[in-house]
Amino acid sequence: MVTSYVSTRGSETASLREAVLQGMSPRGGLYVPTQIPTFDWPPPEGSVAEWLAPSLFPSLEPDVARRIAQDACDFPFPLVQIDDSSFILELFHGPTHAFKDVGARFMADLVSLFATGSGNEITVLVATSGDTGGAVANAFFGRRGTRVVAVFPLRGVSETQRRQMTTLGDNVEAVAVEGTFDDCQRMVKECFSDPSLSARHGLTSANSINVARLLPQAVYYLEAARRFREPVHFVVPSGNLGNLCAGLIASKGGMPHAGFTAAFNRNHGVADLLQGGPFETRDSIRTLSNAMDVGNPSNLERIQWLYKSDDALRVDVGGDWVSDEDTVRAIASVHRREGYVMDPHTAVAFAVAQRLDAGVTPVVILSTAHPAKFPEVVEDAICESVSMPETILSARQKNELMSVIPPDLGKLKELLDGGRQ
Repeated sequence: MVTSYVSTRGSETASLREAVLQGMSPRGGLYVPTQIPTFDWPPPEGSVAEWLAPSLFPSLEPDVARRIAQDACDFPFPLVQIDDSSFILELFHGPTHAFKDVGARFMADLVSLFATGSGNEITVLVATSGDTGGAVANAFFGRRGTRVVAVFPLRGVSETQRRQMTTLGDNVEAVAVEGTFDDCQRMVKECFSDPSLSARHGLTSANSINVARLLPQAVYYLEAARRFREPVHFVVPSGNLGNLCAGLIASKGGMPHAGFTAAFNRNHGVADLLQGGPFETRDSIRTLSNAMDVGNPSNLERIQWLYKSDDALRVDVGGDWVSDEDTVRAIASVHRREGYVMDPHTAVAFAVAQRLDAGVTPVVILSTAHPAKFPEVVEDAICESVSMPETILSARQKNELMSVIPPDLGKLKELLDGGRQ
């Protein structure tokens, strides 16, 4: 069965290979499956990832899809109970300690599969507000025929997030922009809109705008949902909305649920939309939950395409936001009561979840990053040091290599054409 993908901005279609390697449609739209992947519920015993992968990517041979899923999801997703009805789904047990490892590793295998024998180098160009860059860099590191260019705001990521991009070298290049994540995302999108540049470098995106990054994230929603007898309510830390979009695709494919709540920091334009107002593009604001500092999220376009109307979207998805002060209080209170340590992004979702009137419905809060990636924020909140995984300690000891540029498209194009500076 060959499933095609259609653009959110018209009738342009693409095969899986084209959608993965192009990243975006020629007119700037995002690819979505022409038919949402469906599956029988509940999943059988065993690996959800290996069971789901052939449904997510039916144009692949089933054995190939299962092998890629096995490689990409070779770490656990623990579910930690916090109180009678609140649970935290830990998604940070992969190699870079962030939920982005799932999609990045799946995409790296797909790109390698499609690039084999082409003889042309593929440049993976990615804008990141935090964890995406490190996950993509790690997933593609050392792979022949690929070049990774990770573009991030110079003062908008944590030290650990930065070092996961700047200390690898080899086929990974880190580009720090003296601006915001929205500047980075705008520049990257404009690069993809340049046919000559895209063709010259074989550009593809590893942001969640790429279906190969997005769709595999449905795995951990199903992994969580099957552990409960009744439908659960998911609370999702939200920035560029890829995480939420993957959950909504899982729900439309057959996963029972009791609703979704998108949790935001002060960059809450989408929360305003979900609460009944209009969405207005805004300049991003720096917060303690930096990976969510997105003023114009790419995947809103994809979500609105899935639902056709904002009123229909609001039936399934609520939205709320909290301040940095609320975030710190959540980290401190949960640690004091339960001895559990949350990162700032998880804390945003937890603080929003505390406002829900969910009754006895299980509430699953997605924990997107290890607290050790944000030691300054977390240690100030809990008044003690955070245990550091060995991989994070190792990155802190290595030399960094990065280019620093203004938020200027021409400078990024020069870097792409000229290589590392």
